[in-house]
Amino acid sequence: MGAATPFVVGAIGLATYKQQGAIGKYNKSINDRNALVKEQEAEILDNKLNLELAQFDKSFRKLQGTQKVRTLKSGAEFSGTARNIALSNLYEAEIEKDIRRYNTEIGKARKFEEANFARISGEVARQQSKLAQLGTLTTVGTSLLTMGNYNA
Repeated sequence: MGAATPFVVGAIGLATYKQQGAIGKYNKSINDRNALVKEQEAEILDNKLNLELAQFDKSFRKLQGTQKVRTLKSGAEFSGTARNIALSNLYEAEIEKDIRRYNTEIGKARKFEEANFARISGEVARQQSKLAQLGTLTTVGTSLLTMGNYNA
């Protein structure tokens, strides 16, 4: 096998080099896909917030209407304490909506951070594969040079 050895070492080295590159690209693509998923999850949070706020507004309008009807049905005017209660409820409703918006923004920020981390992880995986490829080239080159010295 003496004369063929350099060719075998070179072929194995080339196959290893190509495989390391393919693995790096694959890992990067997985992490890029994960980043897109996280960004889509952030968008879903916006859609969920819009739905929750719409449902909240519907329930709140129903509550306001019920309160007004009960007040008027009792024979009292809708002024004074009844109006103050309605204003207080309106204020509390706005605070509740603000809390929900804030929580959604926090959730979205987390998802975008996870997306950025996934992209960074993908880039690190790609760079690691390039370093492995460089190591393979160095090892193969060194082996071929060493074989050349023994054959001379």
